Order: sequence, then structure tokens, then C-alpha cells
Amino acid sequence: MDSVMLDTLDLQLLHALQLDGRAPFSKIAEVLDVSDRTVARRFGRLRVTGAARVTGAIDSHLAGHAEWLVRLRVHPRHTTALARALARRPDTAWVSVLSSGAEIVCIVRVAGGGPAPLESLARHPQILDVTAQRLLRHLMDRRWLGRTSALTAEQITALRPPGTGDPTAVALTDLDRRLLPALAADGRAAYPGLAREVGWSESAVRRRLDELRRSRVLQLDVEVDPALFGFSVQCLLWLTVTPSRLTAVTRTLAAGSETAFVGATTGERNLIAIVICRDSDGLYTCLTDRIGTVPGVEGLETALITSYTKRVAPTP
Repeated sequence: MDSVMLDTLDLQLLHALQLDGRAPFSKIAEVLDVSDRTVARRFGRLRVTGAARVTGAIDSHLAGHAEWLVRLRVHPRHTTALARALARRPDTAWVSVLSSGAEIVCIVRVAGGGPAPLESLARHPQILDVTAQRLLRHLMDRRWLGRTSALTAEQITALRPPGTGDPTAVALTDLDRRLLPALAADGRAAYPGLAREVGWSESAVRRRLDELRRSRVLQLDVEVDPALFGFSVQCLLWLTVTPSRLTAVTRTLAAGSETAFVGATTGERNLIAIVICRDSDGLYTCLTDRIGTVPGVEGLETALITSYTKRVAPTP
């Protein structure tokens, strides 16, 4: 990623796109009181430099897919190549390098709720050890506050997309299986380009995309490096929590400004979280003063996230 400095308008634009990744630039410009051309130019700069892009992903639960959190211990000299190989797999949703290359963690989506494909992963001679736990549920209903704090309440209301219904399970179609990879690569892809890529009519693509969004099966997200907001430390946490305290601990974690993700998993460590802090001192304070004092937390393992090879689509 080229060097990029974010100003107030950039932060507002990124917040707006997090609310509605396919919002017309004209609508965003009207709310932010700037010209359409300015908004388009700002987003073009962020996208071409690799600072930000809009991606689309399915809600695994609504689509009937199981999510497996797979942790791989590898020799550091093979980490980059293996992470890229995992990112190219269509069933991986998130590939991260941890602890300066000592580990890789990925989420594998399996249609029909089946088991994780550990046999195929174990064929890689670079992998020294594999563990897998089912990701039972995502437990946060908001994004990390560091990138969603630039707009006023009135601006948020004006930009929030209308017509989104209750979450509804949807059986994926052949069109979806062609459409979703294209949206993973570019969540703002124009309808004519999507139609050409998937080989369906523009009206069919437009109609199906609207259906997927209304049912919340399709989730649009903005991929952006927290370092651009001044936060240099990202950490993955595995927590062992007393089962009767799981809901209370989750609420406490989810309320924290550092928290970007919380999920329940199988296994001895039954909660996973991602926290984003300004620096190592901030992480220390988060672990000791906030998380370490929460009743019900019996154990905690941490690993710094070194890099992301894939969030939704492979990093360009």
C-alpha cells in the first residue's frame, strides 16, 4: 500500500461507505456537502493506492454454511507462500499471519454445515500442526469504532440504506455463486460490468443483488488498514470463559472501543476476539485493566496479527 494520509473528508467517506458500500457518490456528496466529483476522486485515490476497498461477503449462518476457525503452525520461511495459497481457496474467508510468521489463522466456510477440510490442509508439508474449532456465532452487531466515528447522527440516518428487512435464510443459486466472487473483489462493481462477468442480464443481476441485500445474506464491508487511523497494534485473543458468564463477558468485550470482533467457538477456549489499539502500551492496558478484570474470564491467550493475506477477497 502506498503512503496515504487521511483527512476529515476521507474519514467521513469511509464511514459513509461502511453504512452503505454501494451508496451513489451523489448521495454521499449531498450529505457531506461536497461535489460528486470530489467524492469519486477521493475514493478513487484510496482504492488505487490500496488504502481501502469495498468488498461483499455472505452471512454464513443465513446461507447455511459452517465456519471453521483453523489455526496452522508453520515454519516461518514458508508462511507467506502458504498464506497466499490459502487465500486463493474459494472456501477461505479470512487469512491472517500471526506472531511474525509463526502461525496462520484462517476461517474456512463449508456448505451444508460440514466438517473442516483438514485432510487437504494437512497435505501441505510446510504445516507443522493444525487445530480447528467451529465458529458458532458472531457476537458483535457493530464495526470497530475507530473507523465509524466520523459522521454525525443526522448524517448516519441520511446515509443508512432503506428497506433492509430482518435476517432471512436464503438458498444460494447458480447466479449467486457467480455473483458473490465478483462482489468479494469489488463490492461497488457497476451492474453492467457484473452482468458481463457472470453472464446474466443486468436486470437479473440488479434484482438478485437487491434481494441478497434486503435479506442481509450479502454484507458489504470496507477493508482499510487501522494504521491509517493511527492504530498500529492488532491482536487476536482466545479466551476461556465460564459458560454461565459467556453472555456477560461478550457484552463487556463488545462495548469496548478497541474491540473489532467477538465470536463464540467450540473448544476449551470458547471465545475469540480481535482488539485494535494505538500501540503496545494501549494493548497492555486493554488486556490488564479491561479484559483481565472481567468476572468469568479464566484464561487468555494472545497473538499479534502481523498481516492479512485475505479478508474477503485476496489482497491485490
